[in-house]
Amino acid sequence: MPETTASWIKFTIAFYNVENLFDTINDPKTHDDDFTKEGRLRWDKNKFDKKIRNLGAIIKKIGSEQTNQPPIIIGLAEIENASVLEALISSKSLKQYNYGFVHFDSKDERGIDTALLYRKEFLKIESKKAHPVEFIEEDGEKDFTRDILQVSGEIAGQRVNILVNHWPSRRAGAELTEPSRLKVSKINKQIISEIRSKNNDAKIIIMGDFNDDPFSKSIQELVSENLYNPMELLHTRDHGSLTHKGNWNLFDQILVSQNFIQQYGNAFRFDTAEIFNLKSVQVFEGPYKGHPFRTYAGPKYLGGISDHFPVFLTFTIKPLNVDN
Repeated sequence: MPETTASWIKFTIAFYNVENLFDTINDPKTHDDDFTKEGRLRWDKNKFDKKIRNLGAIIKKIGSEQTNQPPIIIGLAEIENASVLEALISSKSLKQYNYGFVHFDSKDERGIDTALLYRKEFLKIESKKAHPVEFIEEDGEKDFTRDILQVSGEIAGQRVNILVNHWPSRRAGAELTEPSRLKVSKINKQIISEIRSKNNDAKIIIMGDFNDDPFSKSIQELVSENLYNPMELLHTRDHGSLTHKGNWNLFDQILVSQNFIQQYGNAFRFDTAEIFNLKSVQVFEGPYKGHPFRTYAGPKYLGGISDHFPVFLTFTIKPLNVDN
């Protein structure tokens, strides 16, 4: 069990962009040719198995110093399909914790999706849904990016709504691509409004790789929806969840509705926010020492875990059937 204080339970909820967790099989419907044995990256079973082992070992450690257990919920980005999730939850480090997962195949042209891992003894799922995200190109064609994954359920009798995101990248330039991220931010706001139309005091957690920092316009638009972003305090010149051209960004974030930070009389509350940047996920020497230890740098195989650090929040909860 997670760490307990009297009748209170302390646990971790995390998010992790796992950097292209692909199987080795060519899917003719997506652009995954690089991630095959014959492809540009020479992706094979040995490399896949190593990545699964490494990811399982890291996920097991996230928040364990604070709660003495692995996360009860982990949002994921950049996973290809259900088979890689099956391999991950069956890995040596995770199989004893009885994880399940929620996943829908999106129409993203690269074939990467969002997903949610959860420990079945803690999260009882009531509903799950994928919200497609599409854009209209200049030629009138539709272009799809990753779905927004919505999962609602109960933790120790307390209801929670979780949205898992992976927003459009900045590859073509931050300013040029900003409207796309603002559009996905708006869709999240619409989902929040729908949740609150049924329960104005609903507890909501929004997590993801937003490809924007905490003070970017798209994230501030979300915060304006009566959300609190504890990650604002974590992004500094020397700290973040990923690097680009030597600069730190904190694209990986977890936001919570304001009712999580109410202390008095609150049976389900936010405690702390952290970046999981222990040495086990860092480059340990050379010019990139301290950066995320990635699997690939361009076409070069490095054998690392991910080009992002995981992020996590700790919560305390008082089960409904406990009176003292």
